Amino acid sequence: MAVTASKLTGKLQIDTSMGSFLGDKRIRLLEAIDKTGSISQAAKAVPMSYKAAWDAVDDMNNVAPQPLVNRAAGGRHGGGTELTAFARRLIAFYRALEQESQLALEKLTANLEQNGVLDVADFRQALRRMSMKTSARNQFAGPVTAIKEGVVDTEVTLELAPGLALTAIVTRASAENLGLSVGRDVLAFVKASSILLMTGEGGQISARNRFTGTVTHIHPGPVNTEVTLTMPGGQHVITAVVTDDSVKRLGLAQGQPLSAVFKASSVFLASVD
Repeated sequence: MAVTASKLTGKLQIDTSMGSFLGDKRIRLLEAIDKTGSISQAAKAVPMSYKAAWDAVDDMNNVAPQPLVNRAAGGRHGGGTELTAFARRLIAFYRALEQESQLALEKLTANLEQNGVLDVADFRQALRRMSMKTSARNQFAGPVTAIKEGVVDTEVTLELAPGLALTAIVTRASAENLGLSVGRDVLAFVKASSILLMTGEGGQISARNRFTGTVTHIHPGPVNTEVTLTMPGGQHVITAVVTDDSVKRLGLAQGQPLSAVFKASSVFLASVD
């Protein structure tokens, strides 16, 4: 929210059962994708980096109930990209809601002028403190499908999509504080550094979660490399950070089948009210 001498203005952030995933910048990215049919051109129009645009698309597709963006392969900066009908309806909803929220802010401005302005700076600070952010690279959303209570810990299973489940282990106290129950929508977060990559289907592992997909992005760095896998169906992705040596040893390349493995204890949950 911004404050002028006599007017409050704001940028809308939508909190839904899908999580806090949609704001002005991402809406402008979706609109630019719809106009240009290209992630790289849309990123320039926003503006934002090409990688940040891909990350935003991956995040939105991960938590939305339906895909927002359909992508076709075509190299580092190529390939066609188009919005789904669901994404276009979501944009229209956001823009209509944005107009209504601005009218509400203008009414609030008028009331403040009539009744004497309180400390607006304190008001803004309170809003910032209530905004939740997380450093975890991977964010998912889905309903709880199973809860197994132990003496100390509770195993919680979420359905991300038909045939795609994620398991987390939290303390019984945390499960109670979150109000977890079968059917309740929750958010799940996994740090990219907590994910291991495996080639092939063989081998026994103790990690509870194993997602098999296709390598769609490889972003090398001076020490570590970010590797993104797309799950079957194309909506959900998962990103891991591994060493450059690991990338070379595994011979990773775009289009390669790969498994992402992580422990249930590496997942942390947030309830959605």
